[in-house]
Amino acid sequence: MLQWQQIDTVLLDMDGTLLDLYFDNYFWLTHLPNRYAELKQKDVNQVKQQLRQSYQALQGQLKWYCFDHWEETLDIDIMALKYEVEHLIQIRDSVPEFLTALRQANKKVILLTNSHPKGLHLKLNKTEITDYFDAIYSTHEFGYSKESQHLWQAFMQKEGFDPDRTLFVDDSLDVLHSAKTFGIKHLVAVANPDSQQPSRNITEFASIEDYWDLIKDLTNDISPSG
Repeated sequence: MLQWQQIDTVLLDMDGTLLDLYFDNYFWLTHLPNRYAELKQKDVNQVKQQLRQSYQALQGQLKWYCFDHWEETLDIDIMALKYEVEHLIQIRDSVPEFLTALRQANKKVILLTNSHPKGLHLKLNKTEITDYFDAIYSTHEFGYSKESQHLWQAFMQKEGFDPDRTLFVDDSLDVLHSAKTFGIKHLVAVANPDSQQPSRNITEFASIEDYWDLIKDLTNDISPSG
């Protein structure tokens, strides 16, 4: 699938790419509305409808990913509710093996996520994957989400990577299109970000359901006979 000898830098999304998106989907679509309705004594179905409308209005914007925005809007402690279901945070199958293979191949590995820094901190502590990366960034540091070209321009200034020799893996097709527009050459989509949902049929990008094929290709490319 990939010519690993043409890749120096690997950019990896977090939610839905390295971690099971089920945690986030369950939190925002089920746990938060249920607890909000309970705490505010509101009808849960009405709350779910209102939240979905609010989510859709901000989809792809940095504010959508911002815990501070939702805490202010809803007058609720988002992190306290996150900790209530933190046991649902799970690493995707084959991710540790993939990250290990990248390190052994001497690729520069960077985590680039739209996750709010508070959520990022929680997940890194829970999964203990920090040491696999050369650098870890929340897009909140730059003031733009990955859906924006401004983010990629700012990120380029920060890291100075070569788009022609960079692989980017993400589960969001909108984000991958943004990266493609910016000029990142090697793009891979995750077809099954949520383990509780069926895989998507993705045609515009190369796609994977786990990392075993990428690990195999990477191992072959760096072997003496590869």
